Amino acid sequence: MSQPRRSPRAQDRKRDPERTRVRILDAAVVEFGEHGFAGARISAIARRAGVNEQLISYYFDSKEGLYGALQQRWQLISAGASRPELPIAEVVAAFLRLSIEQRSFARLLAWDGLAHTGSDAVEPDEYFTEMVEELRRRQQAGELADDLDPAYVLLILFAAALAPTVIPQIARRLTGLSADSPTFQAAYAEQLRHVVERLAD
Repeated sequence: MSQPRRSPRAQDRKRDPERTRVRILDAAVVEFGEHGFAGARISAIARRAGVNEQLISYYFDSKEGLYGALQQRWQLISAGASRPELPIAEVVAAFLRLSIEQRSFARLLAWDGLAHTGSDAVEPDEYFTEMVEELRRRQQAGELADDLDPAYVLLILFAAALAPTVIPQIARRLTGLSADSPTFQAAYAEQLRHVVERLAD
């Protein structure tokens, strides 16, 4: 149950509201990325952001509201990676870069999966629905082989883009390189590009 929304103290209200929101979101994605939704603590997020806990309630209403704001933030960050004019291989490379640069978001996505209850109920999600439709349009334009299902191809590509962040130990054991190293990242991006380019065959 969310706490009543309280006004922050006078000195806190004098701060730049947008900058404060950004600091809270920056702190929240790290905390959620490290501990998942259940393990993350609002008090820890407030300490990371250097703000009073009341400000988090004031701006985001609740832990759930803060989490939802992070999901919206990711959609804005990732929007530039999936531009329709880019070839599929470039889109995947962009998401790979994002998963490395925005590691906390990638870890947060992994936590979401680990905490999944296994419910069969599927709620419509406009963000993902549009991604499938975009890949279907690309398929019709000849960028994807006709016998491939866009939804499953996207699932495979998501897993490929997240792998260096979510299972870095496997990357190291398979390649002998640290997933954090520029050498691995360049080689992996190039190999992934070649794989994606063959999806039209």
